[in-house]
Amino acid sequence: MNIKPLSDRVLVEPAQAETKTASGIIIPDTAQEKPQKGTIVAVGNGKVDEPLTVKIGDTVLYGKYSGTELKLEGKDYMIMRESDILAII
Repeated sequence: MNIKPLSDRVLVEPAQAETKTASGIIIPDTAQEKPQKGTIVAVGNGKVDEPLTVKIGDTVLYGKYSGTELKLEGKDYMIMRESDILAII
């Protein structure tokens, strides 16, 4: 992939939405919630006074309405600032 986020931004590949409940009920596409977890695919250089704390391959949790969705090479991604990331799993 030839994309390099700028500054403190990261490119995240969202995890797949849950298709079944714990009890085995299948959830239709229209009722599935947007995932709030994903894997970091690319990172920027960070700011001069604030280096990035995440790295490529980290699994992270982010806010429900964080970042901007985009589609590259047929895959869905989200680009967001590092401050939108809530935790590293």
